[in-house]
Amino acid sequence: QVQPVESGGGLVQAGGSLRLSCVDSGRTGSSFGMAWFRQAPGKERDFVAGIRWSGIGSYYADSVKGRFTISKDNAKNTVYLQMNSLKPEDAAVYYCATRRFAGTNWLRPTEYESWGQGTQVTVSS
Repeated sequence: QVQPVESGGGLVQAGGSLRLSCVDSGRTGSSFGMAWFRQAPGKERDFVAGIRWSGIGSYYADSVKGRFTISKDNAKNTVYLQMNSLKPEDAAVYYCATRRFAGTNWLRPTEYESWGQGTQVTVSS
C-alpha cells in the first residue's frame, strides 16, 4: 500500500500555531477518510482528528476541540491539521492514517490501513 506523507512539523512556542499536511497518493474513489494521531514518548498513539473525504463529517479528541481544525482538499488528496494555541502537552510525533472503510470507531488505530512516517511537533514553554 502507498503510505501517506506528512509534512509541517517543527518547533513552536506555547500559544503558537502550526499547520500539518498529509498527502494520500494511494487514495481511490472509495476511500472513506483520513485521520491524525499523535504519540508522545512512552505513551500510546492517540486519535487527534479525523475527516471524511465525502461530505462534511469531522471528528476531534476532546483535548484538541476548539484549538485544532482538520480540513481537506479532495483535488489534492491532502488533509490538513491546523493547530492553534499549542500547549507543551501537544508535543508528540504526529501521524496521518488512511481510512478505507467506514469502520466503527475513529479512535481505534486498528481501523486504519496505512500510516505515514510521522512528523515531530515540539512545543516549548
